[in-house]
Amino acid sequence: MRVTTVFRRLVGVTELLVKRVLFEDRGLILEARPRWRKPRCGECGRAGPTYDSSPPRFWRHLNFGENRCWLRFAPRRVNCRDCGVKIEAVPWAAHGSRFTHDFEELVAYLAQVMDRTAVTKQVGIAWQTVGTIVSRIVRERLDPKRLDGVRRIGIDEFSYRKRHSYVTIVVDHDQKRVIWAGEGKSADALKGFFEELGEEGRALIKTVTIDMSPAYRRAVSEWLPNAEIVYDRFHVQRLVSNAVDEVRRTEVRDCEDADRAKGIKGSRYALLKRDWNLTTRDLAKLSEIQKTNQRLYRAYLLKDALIDVLDDRRPGELRHRLRAWLSWASRSKLKPMVKAARTIRTHFEGVVAYARERMTNGIVEGMNTRMRMVARRAYGFHSARALISMMFLCLGGIQLHPPLP
Repeated sequence: MRVTTVFRRLVGVTELLVKRVLFEDRGLILEARPRWRKPRCGECGRAGPTYDSSPPRFWRHLNFGENRCWLRFAPRRVNCRDCGVKIEAVPWAAHGSRFTHDFEELVAYLAQVMDRTAVTKQVGIAWQTVGTIVSRIVRERLDPKRLDGVRRIGIDEFSYRKRHSYVTIVVDHDQKRVIWAGEGKSADALKGFFEELGEEGRALIKTVTIDMSPAYRRAVSEWLPNAEIVYDRFHVQRLVSNAVDEVRRTEVRDCEDADRAKGIKGSRYALLKRDWNLTTRDLAKLSEIQKTNQRLYRAYLLKDALIDVLDDRRPGELRHRLRAWLSWASRSKLKPMVKAARTIRTHFEGVVAYARERMTNGIVEGMNTRMRMVARRAYGFHSARALISMMFLCLGGIQLHPPLP
């Protein structure tokens, strides 16, 4: 078997011919050419007449041992009847790229699990080049049908920089992947998603889980009038837990007895824990509050009562019990609780819908946590575009199978 045949098989590209193998200062050079005789347009792939030739170019391939490997070829320019004069396509690389498909697959895979600086050291390319390769892989591999047949979605925002820089993400509950992302967190930020979804796609969506953001609620009500909004249980409970903590802080400020104020100040976690998670010390702290501070203990009881209501799986019974809870909270004479009750009353139907659907934004929050890890690994992102590319690469369902380097 000839040496050129051996290297052609090692490269693993069917439509490639290796003419010569050379060792030069930059590494192992494989002089290659496409197997087809007539050049093809680099953009549309249509065969066309040769316009002229261009100087030799190099494409970086996977290393052979400690030697960097390059494919060298002088591409022709094609006079395509649709695209005009374009550089011809090569079977081993994407149009406009100076890296082979296998090399880009490896770089994108490493970018999924490593920070960009580590990737540059591993493969020996520029920091900016990693981002370019990631963007190209996302354009090529992201499922174009990811919006087809979507029925249950979750919407949330992700903060990637200080001074209120946000990205809105949409997650498919059934496929458990990010299907859309856009810059901003307003109702206008979701407009692009709903327009891309189309009228038929919007008609298929039955359930949307969101937090209590007025902007998202307004956008969903406008674009998906027939979809059921389910407010995330975590945000409902956090709303009341924050009210309990606000009551606690108010009681500390208003307390004139220093020892008594110190006891209240150290009760935060005991007040916010679930019953099954209370320690003996927490129980003693709650017993003390029950005797010495009725206002704070009332807030604690309201918090626990709401959790018990949300645990009810019967929509009709939950509706009745939630109304009773709202009446109690409104008459509690605790301003934070009254404010929380007013907010829940505004979102009443979405809270009750939780009993029917038993859906939360937990999967979306999980995606946020994973993206927070990616952002921390990258030491932050300067642009929403770079963040969205990494989001789709890591959470968009793209499966990479890189060859061994």
